[in-house]
Amino acid sequence: MASQLFRCKDIDQLISDSEHPEKRLKKTLGWITLTALGIGATILKAPVLDVLFHGAHATGISGRPGAGPAIALSFFLVAVVCGFAGLCYAELASMIPIAGSAYTYTYATLGELVAWIIGWDLILEYAVSNMAVAVGFSAYIDSLLETFGVHLPVALSTPAYSPATGWAPHFNLVGFLIVMLLTVLLVLGIRESASANSIMVGIKLVAIFLFIAFASKYIKPVNWHPFMPNGWQGVLTGGAIVFFSYIGFDSVSTAAEECKNPRRDLPLGIMASLFVCAALYVGVAVVLTGIQPFHIFKGDAAPVATALHNIGLDRLQQWVTVGALMGMISSLLVYQLGQARVWFAMSRDGLLPGAFSKVHKRFRTPHVATWVAGIFVGIPAGIFDIGTLADLSNIGTLFAFLLVAIAVLILRKSQPHRPRGFRVPLVPWVPILAVLTCLLLMASLTLENWIRFFVWLAIGLVIYFLYSRKRSALALPTPQ
Repeated sequence: MASQLFRCKDIDQLISDSEHPEKRLKKTLGWITLTALGIGATILKAPVLDVLFHGAHATGISGRPGAGPAIALSFFLVAVVCGFAGLCYAELASMIPIAGSAYTYTYATLGELVAWIIGWDLILEYAVSNMAVAVGFSAYIDSLLETFGVHLPVALSTPAYSPATGWAPHFNLVGFLIVMLLTVLLVLGIRESASANSIMVGIKLVAIFLFIAFASKYIKPVNWHPFMPNGWQGVLTGGAIVFFSYIGFDSVSTAAEECKNPRRDLPLGIMASLFVCAALYVGVAVVLTGIQPFHIFKGDAAPVATALHNIGLDRLQQWVTVGALMGMISSLLVYQLGQARVWFAMSRDGLLPGAFSKVHKRFRTPHVATWVAGIFVGIPAGIFDIGTLADLSNIGTLFAFLLVAIAVLILRKSQPHRPRGFRVPLVPWVPILAVLTCLLLMASLTLENWIRFFVWLAIGLVIYFLYSRKRSALALPTPQ
């Protein structure tokens, strides 16, 4: 039993399976489009800001201490931690350029059971992240339309459930529709999707620079006091939550199989997107908390738009809101791409039904997995609010980062001579630092978060032992 549960899939076999004519994806991505994918998944997410801004003496949702203006410090520290993990991702992605990201890497190093756990975890990570972004998207659409005197019906633009108000006869139709429209785009082709994402990333980068340049003139240093209302506990808890917004480079690695020159372009795309996003996150956080007292953002799904309206920059608010909308759409696009590739990789290995690994004959995309992922995200996005969704994926993200760092250590020992397009410097210290810092941030999350995480994993283990273990490609007899 133990040998079955921890059987590893040979890297050469992983690469060979990806080249099967019926399962092959189109290779069209370069390092610039990969960087845009990473940036598209990580910039200016309202749910992150909404969760972290709380009163100086209040605690956050589910008892979390708020970070306050120290959110900027949380973003910076998390960027350092993500840098450790990003280096590990860069080495493995250049070495194993296969769809599936951390799932694929653990299958090659830690065995099938661990791979299943992290794959099941990644499904939750991407889905929950997208649900939260879809809810924030509706709030920003409403904010933009209000500047033109148009008001969306509350019943069609807000979720059915909120912890504060309970259930209501609502459905977030706006969030649902944007998810389904992007699902259609992803089915049509990776080149088309990546091109659309690059345009949206360009628009939102301009919007962010405009916000930082013009809003910084209205900064009042008094708004930064107290800077750390809940001390280092607030900063660390904020950092654990901010991981929600830094999984863009994980998304880059899920697209490895569609990259033209993975050994060079994947490391470049991963590290470039991480660096750009870290700088912009810190900049936005510093300016936003400087122009308005941070406690006014509590419960606000569009804090940047609110701040600009309050200081009288309504015209800039329109431009920034458009940029934020582009940012959210690109985030939704990249997360849906990543989620579908995880379903696709797990299905190709036999751990999920074979239909999920079908590739469209014309578009060469995993169309079944993409449609299922769209429905899996779109319907819950119409039902649940940001506070319910925003932090569910963080513990899973940290867990994935931890396992990827361990995988680097294992492969350096077991296959030291295998070609690598990029090598993590200062091994074993960088991977060890990645593991320790991820554990520190995981320990900063609430008990409720841990309970939800283990419930999700328990459901996954039931599916694995009842279905996946016997249908695994490694369990089936090799054709003669």
